[in-house]
Amino acid sequence: MNSMQTLSKQTSSARNPSQPFTMADISENQTPHGDMPKQEPIKGEPGSLHALVLESLDEDQAQDIVSIELIGKSSIADYMVVASGRSTRQVASMAAKMAERVKKAGYDSPRVEGLPAADWVLVDTGDVVVHLFRPEVRHFYNLERMWGFGDDAPVSKAEA
Repeated sequence: MNSMQTLSKQTSSARNPSQPFTMADISENQTPHGDMPKQEPIKGEPGSLHALVLESLDEDQAQDIVSIELIGKSSIADYMVVASGRSTRQVASMAAKMAERVKKAGYDSPRVEGLPAADWVLVDTGDVVVHLFRPEVRHFYNLERMWGFGDDAPVSKAEA
């Protein structure tokens, strides 16, 4: 284990939210250069809103896509999708393109929040709620763990 991985393990378990982020706060799945390993895309039911959202994220080169089924767990949506972009510009672009694709496909116009800062953008399409993050912000909030409910692990590109 290299010093970067050791530092990452140490800081992630004892993270003080008042301290600024460092490279050690970024996911261990990243290479030393910050690139995510190539993974197979998650697929939804063909023709569904969920599939459209996942395809949009894949086309826009979103990183570390995780889809969590909320059916029977929450009434807010059927799926929650979490993904990362490499920069605020990519996060904002992914959100805008997704909103346009969903609208063009004939679904209601999604509600988009967080575009000005684009550290964390929420795209609410109704049945699918999408959270787009910069990697450091995603690591800090760790929504996947909060919504995992401890039963089945969320489906991610690495497991699909």
